[in-house]
Amino acid sequence: MSDSSTSSSSYDSAVGAPQPSVVGSHSTSQGIFAAVSRHWHDVFWLLIFMAHLVVVGFALAVLGLNGFKQKDRLNIDQYTMGFLENKDGLTEDYWPLYAVAGGVGALLGWTWLLLLGSRANQMMKLSVHLLTTYLAVISVLCFWIKQPFWGTAFAAGAALQFMYVVSVIERLPFTMLVLQRAVNMVWNLPEVTRLTCIFMLVMLFWLSLWSFGAAGVVALSFRDSGRWWLLLVLSVSLFWTGAVLCNVVHVIVSGMVFLVLIHGGREATSMPSKPLIKSLRYAVTTSFGSICYGSLFTAAIRTLRWEIRGLRSKIGNNECLLCCVDFLFHLVEFLVRWFNKYAYVQIAVHGKSFNHSAKDAWELFQSTGVEALVAYDCSGAVLLMGTILGGLIAGTCAAVWTKIKHPDQVLMVGCTAMLMGMILVGLAMVVVESAVTSIYICFAEDPLLINRWDATFFNQMSEKLHQRLQHRSARAQEVLSHTIDDQI
Repeated sequence: MSDSSTSSSSYDSAVGAPQPSVVGSHSTSQGIFAAVSRHWHDVFWLLIFMAHLVVVGFALAVLGLNGFKQKDRLNIDQYTMGFLENKDGLTEDYWPLYAVAGGVGALLGWTWLLLLGSRANQMMKLSVHLLTTYLAVISVLCFWIKQPFWGTAFAAGAALQFMYVVSVIERLPFTMLVLQRAVNMVWNLPEVTRLTCIFMLVMLFWLSLWSFGAAGVVALSFRDSGRWWLLLVLSVSLFWTGAVLCNVVHVIVSGMVFLVLIHGGREATSMPSKPLIKSLRYAVTTSFGSICYGSLFTAAIRTLRWEIRGLRSKIGNNECLLCCVDFLFHLVEFLVRWFNKYAYVQIAVHGKSFNHSAKDAWELFQSTGVEALVAYDCSGAVLLMGTILGGLIAGTCAAVWTKIKHPDQVLMVGCTAMLMGMILVGLAMVVVESAVTSIYICFAEDPLLINRWDATFFNQMSEKLHQRLQHRSARAQEVLSHTIDDQI
């Protein structure tokens, strides 16, 4: 195998470290260490994202200033005569309410990072079991304040959450095993948690501007429908911005985890100096367009995939419904091929475009059979449950204060505050998810990397993969025999 000094453009050579001679069981295992060029990819989406930040930032400033200390300071009402209700409201009436959500979300995120090494496993188990209860409580509160639509929505969410947990209950022991090993990996990289705290501060800065504009929207004299549509547009923008920051951290952590696995440990003498800085540089320059592009779709598609898998396992023998769900399942699987979270690991290591990275990652999993293990693991869902729970807590705190100060705006402030909390907690959760995705990519590319890092964990993963492949083979034989019987 060639030394990394032969090319300054590969990931490992960029950090100035020699590449170890490791031979994996998969034919493309050498691809981890291959020299690749670091070109700018998906530049169009980078430009779109930056333009979106400028436009949305300007709009937020205008909307916030319009009601700051003086109603309709910028005379926006004269352009919306058909939507006015002549309500009195100022930006500063609602801005502190969003500050509560931002403070609670940041506190929960920093608490998660602080307890990452000692109590992370217990916190993840708690989030799985507590989320259903919390959704049910929020549903009751919505009915109590005479909001039947939102009460029904949260009740449906509680039911879906309960059904999902029941459908995957046998997978949770293996999921917690993988999460525990990922937590141990990240805990030994303290610079990663420090960088995540910095990104949370950056997100708080943007949230201060976003909440200023959102408070201005709530204070506008539009009808409720007009304000909801404006807040929806701003929420989509915030979701994209938060996802981009989370995935920047994802790429950085993935690069760091790969280096640790390749070099055999954080304290190895072959580890390059200041790898975090160079991972950060790639993430915010040549790979930033790919991150912006993937952040638009991956979270929504992944969530839809989990829900369809849970529904598919509960249908039973209803052939018509099973046919419809199978169609949706195959459609989502096709989308997953082009938009999956494992693409960010390929972006970190190889510097590819997003679609190329996603396609290569999925083909790698399918060709090695590791896709069966990835499909069985629920670590992403468990971390998402913790993120949602954190957002609900932040939104509830803001909604309770809004109920005291402005009872007619509880849901409007509470829903948007929940999104703020989810983004801040999600930034803390993503460090573990990045480690999990990197472990699976390494296991598919070269299992010896995992074996050298932790032989016991490697044996457990290999045994579970063997079980899943046997299970799939048995199901395939059963389907084939049924098909032959039907033809006969």
